[in-house]
Order: sequence, then structure tokens, then C-alpha cells
Amino acid sequence: MSDGEDTVGGADDADADDALLVLTAMLLTPARFPSVLGDDYVAACGALALEPYEEGYGLILGQDGEGARWTVVVEDPSQVAVAIAAWDCGMEHDLSPDERSMVCALPGWPMDLAVSAPGVPDPHDPDTDGEGPAPLTPPDTEAWGPAQRRLGADEIAAQWSVWREQIDETQFPQPGAAGGAETATGGEAESAASGSLRHPGVRRALSEASAYTEAPPPPGRIRSSYATADARTLRVDGPGWSMVARTDDIALFLLDEEPGTVIPVGRGDALPGLLAALDGLAVQGP
Repeated sequence: MSDGEDTVGGADDADADDALLVLTAMLLTPARFPSVLGDDYVAACGALALEPYEEGYGLILGQDGEGARWTVVVEDPSQVAVAIAAWDCGMEHDLSPDERSMVCALPGWPMDLAVSAPGVPDPHDPDTDGEGPAPLTPPDTEAWGPAQRRLGADEIAAQWSVWREQIDETQFPQPGAAGGAETATGGEAESAASGSLRHPGVRRALSEASAYTEAPPPPGRIRSSYATADARTLRVDGPGWSMVARTDDIALFLLDEEPGTVIPVGRGDALPGLLAALDGLAVQGP
């Protein structure tokens, strides 16, 4: 996170109202993109009317001198990645890309931010007089749909150990086994009459994930990141479902038709091979 003093688009007094006070930044690449925008990199680019170039983009979120929200797209993701890495380490870093690297400036933010720039009005959408694209808006946290489902999966991936500790894998069936099943809702395991493997949404998701190994999906729909020296964390999405899994452990599913519910599936005989195959197809992240 920046200190609110970085600017994009010029920093002298005459341009102060047009300068962007940088609050944070995100990558938009096949390996790392805001899941709120889509199931894969191509869809995420489409949500911002960008061409899905392999090199990707950087997204810089901030406010102008009047407090309006803006998302600036730059074609130098490496510079943005360096800034994000510095901020993650608690270091200050000036993110001020050259104007020549700017692709466009979009009104609004795709995600809510808990911070705002000092010395300017509260964040608000800019007045564009109806011209240009509609302002980007964060998803409604009170609703449930594809964006919320993907954000939930992102949170599980980031806090895998916390979620995993709350799941007793003896309480749900392994693939190919008979018996009852459990779901975890709000982080607590509770009985579900449908059963994880009998749930049609889970069966559909597993079938579609398996189909990816025969016909690879668009880049970014399967992403893999470091978990341990011997395991990777997988994030896989499809129409109406998201999966978070560890290649050495179980898989957790979120479905559009099951608001706020996390459904675990044990390893059994089939899951390890599927996860290994998906990891082989995945865009590899850090």
C-alpha cells in the first residue's frame, strides 16, 4: 500500500487536480489478476475493455485532487509488481509510471478500498457527464454471485490453513466412497443432506475441471502458486463454480447456487491425479 503521496500524470502544482494520488495497485496478468473481474484473464481484460495481451497490465487505483476514484491502466506490469512487492514488505515505494506507459484511465474502482487519500474529499465516482465508460463499481457484499464466489475462493486460498483446520475430512466421503458428507459454512463444519459428492453442482464442477485436462481453458482459469516445498495451491474457476485445492490435500468448492457455502471434497483415488494434471496446465504464479 502506498502512503498516498505517489502520483501518476504529473506532480507540479498546475496539474495537481489531475494528478492521481496512488492508494494501491494490482496486476492484471494471466498468472495474477483481480478475480472479481472474471473467471480467467481473458474475461478480466474484457471487463475493462482491454486486449488480453500475454504481457498483461498493471492497475493503479487512486483519487484525483477532487477525491474522485480512478483506475489507471498501465502497460508495464513489472514496475507495478516491484511496487506491490515493496509495499507487501512494509517498504515505501514511489509508483509513478511514465505517462507513455498509460493505456487508459477508467472511472471508479473495481474493488472497495479501506483507505483514502489525505487532504482530498472522500472517495466518489467522477462526474463524466455520461461520456466514456460507466464507473467501475465493487461487487455488493450483501449479495452472492460469481464475483462474490470468486472473492470467497481467493480468501480461502490466502488463508488455506485457517480454513483447513476447521474441516474434519473423516466427516465427508472420499471420491468413490459411500457414506455421508459434510459442508463447511462460515468456517464451521455442518451436516448437509445432499452430500458433497452427491451435490449436482460439485459433480458438474469436477466434471468440468476434468474436461480442462482434455481441452485447456483460457489462460488464468487455472492458476497455481507456491504452498510448500512439495505442494502448490490451485485456484480453478468455471461457470458457476470455484475450486481451491492443495496438490497434497483436499479441494474446497464454492458454487453460485450455494450462497456462502464451502463444500469440501476428499482426496480418494481420483482427486490427486486431477489436481496434478490441473497443476501441469496452470499458469504458474509466485
